[in-house]
Amino acid sequence: MNKLEVGQKAPAFSGKNQDGKEISLDDFKGQKVVLYFYPKDNTSGCTAEACNLNDNLEQFAEKGFKIIGVSPDSEASHRKFREKYGLKFDLIADTEKEILQKYGVWAEKKMYGRTYMGVVRTTFIIDENGVIIKIFDKVKTKEHSEQIFQELKL
Repeated sequence: MNKLEVGQKAPAFSGKNQDGKEISLDDFKGQKVVLYFYPKDNTSGCTAEACNLNDNLEQFAEKGFKIIGVSPDSEASHRKFREKYGLKFDLIADTEKEILQKYGVWAEKKMYGRTYMGVVRTTFIIDENGVIIKIFDKVKTKEHSEQIFQELKL
């Protein structure tokens, strides 16, 4: 597993968003990015996290941040998820798990004594120069925006 650290250059990636449009990290050169990885559309934790980020979108924009969500769900699933909750940021469909692997968030997980591969909920804060300035691996889904603002002292 690829373990990224603060101070490293964020791995370049590109993938299709909910509308089939190609999105890459290069599209955000000169901007700060909240790149968050989540397991699955329409699950309670993932919905709480997405809605919390969406509710604070204006504050993120005022501070110069763009938000991008990534999960292994399909473009169609992302489109329905965005419409259902009125999300106003892009969700990248990483069905091949290439971006998830580059960022080291596709890993072995355990639940109820069962071991399986899945997405480790993680958020990377990337600065204008494409450098990782903060990694959240203990995400508070219902108050993730506040967690980010507090940690970055925004």
